[in-house]
Amino acid sequence: MHSKLLLFEKDEKLRESLKAVLESGGEYVVLGAYENVKDIAAILRLEKPDLVILDAGMPEGITAISIIKKERPETLVLIYTSVLDEEKLFKCFCQGANGFLLKNTSLIEVYEGVNELRDGGAPMSPAAAKLVLESFRKPSKKNEENYNLTDREIEVLKLLIKGLSVKRIASELNMAFETSRSHLRNIYQKLNVHCGKEAIAKVFTEKINLK
Repeated sequence: MHSKLLLFEKDEKLRESLKAVLESGGEYVVLGAYENVKDIAAILRLEKPDLVILDAGMPEGITAISIIKKERPETLVLIYTSVLDEEKLFKCFCQGANGFLLKNTSLIEVYEGVNELRDGGAPMSPAAAKLVLESFRKPSKKNEENYNLTDREIEVLKLLIKGLSVKRIASELNMAFETSRSHLRNIYQKLNVHCGKEAIAKVFTEKINLK
């Protein structure tokens, strides 16, 4: 079965290019491509997408993330933007974004990022992942703890932050797939979250020590 996508991108040529690449493999169907998010709530109720690719740089782009999660909590949100700063990254994840790619990412890498997201990963451009990890290495004075995460769990969490899926984390750390899943379950339990994007957002907001 095809996964259903919506695109919200202000640049017409880029919208067309994204649609063409995403539909080229036969795994995805783009239900609509829009230049703004003005009617996003109504569009979501009508189309019921599995995944939304959103330009957070368009007017009300970040606010649109919370609308998506309110209307369809199960819909995955991939941010695709040209501007990277810690505040924007922070706001996107706090609103519920599942992945964050910069527009210097090739369209093929966007396609792979969508695959990663669908498989349970949290795709993130290297520059964004670096910014997040650097932020985590500077814990606030109020929170030097790490929720009793083990060294192995911290390794797993750092790879999750870099956007790796459960399968790729297992391969990277030379462990069984089920072991990787077990580590993630333990991480979620310790952080009192339910999924990878909530874990990333919590570590980001609380500046949890991942040294």
